[in-house]
Amino acid sequence: MATSQMLKGIIDGCILTIISRKEVYGYEIAELLATYGFDSMSEGTIYPILLRLQKEELVTSKRKKSTAGPKRKYYYISDKGVKELKEFTLRWESLKINVTNVLDNRKEQEK
Repeated sequence: MATSQMLKGIIDGCILTIISRKEVYGYEIAELLATYGFDSMSEGTIYPILLRLQKEELVTSKRKKSTAGPKRKYYYISDKGVKELKEFTLRWESLKINVTNVLDNRKEQEK
């Protein structure tokens, strides 16, 4: 299975987390994801996700002046996005525990 298939859904939660921390623009999100190890996440991947998150009303955006160049579109998490992020975090924690259990063979060793 390709890494990109595994990331579907997970990357949404990662992007919502980044946006929840501060106002941020698309290229900055790509840079931050790269610092966390998501080197394959290009702007071409991120912008469609941001557009979908905006259509789902999980984030909002506002064009603001930039210190360098044209106006930038900054993203903000909405109340609905905060709720979705909380739900994502709970799902992720559960999934992480379950996958770790399988990989570590814990349940089979307990028998």
